[in-house]
Amino acid sequence: MKTKTHASTRYLPFGDCALLIEFGEEINLKLNQRVVALDEAILKAEIQEVEEIVPTYRSLLVRYNPLRANYEQITFRIRELEHEMAESPQVEGRIIRVPVVYGGECGPDLNAIAQIHGLTEEQVVKLHSETEYRVYMIGFIAGFPYLGKVPDAIATPRLETPRLKVPAGSVGIAEKQTGIYPCEAPGGWRIIGRTPVRLFDPLQLPPAMLRAGDTVRFEPVSQDRFKAAKGLLTKGMCAPHREE
Repeated sequence: MKTKTHASTRYLPFGDCALLIEFGEEINLKLNQRVVALDEAILKAEIQEVEEIVPTYRSLLVRYNPLRANYEQITFRIRELEHEMAESPQVEGRIIRVPVVYGGECGPDLNAIAQIHGLTEEQVVKLHSETEYRVYMIGFIAGFPYLGKVPDAIATPRLETPRLKVPAGSVGIAEKQTGIYPCEAPGGWRIIGRTPVRLFDPLQLPPAMLRAGDTVRFEPVSQDRFKAAKGLLTKGMCAPHREE
């Protein structure tokens, strides 16, 4: 099935060697599905002039080699690919289970979130872990997944004063988003747990474990299981469970 380019799609130059494709002004599932579908189409087309593709919530950045192609040529080629996409494209992402130990030292903000919403810590954990989350984009720091949407009952604003250091593997909430810190970094997300899973490894290909369009399911685990998994991770043996 072929369709014309969607009316809301905008093709814009981004510097002298990149193209920005905007699918709309909102952040919603349908727009993100189109972003991921076009990203997949460009990868499958193996356009040699394209050097990097960066999907976001509602747009796609395509960086190309200006010595091999110009803006007009790349735009024409990618418009052709978009013409071939269905109106509501569906790209099947992977389902990935991520073990998390909630609360305590690993989740210093869990109790505060519970109090803000008049819930128990157990109820917050249940609501967070029983929801499936779409990976909308990877950003902020290498390998950081923006996941949504968090149930309204536990959606909580960022901290007023960000922490200078958030441990690697920390699972946090910011408004209706949840995410995982792939490395130690400053951040203002409210931390409710931690995973031993390594989300980013520059020696692997691809280096980021998650990609846009995947689905994440968090699995509560005990401190003992967390420590055991962290030991395996140190030996290079720990990996998330994928349901292809």
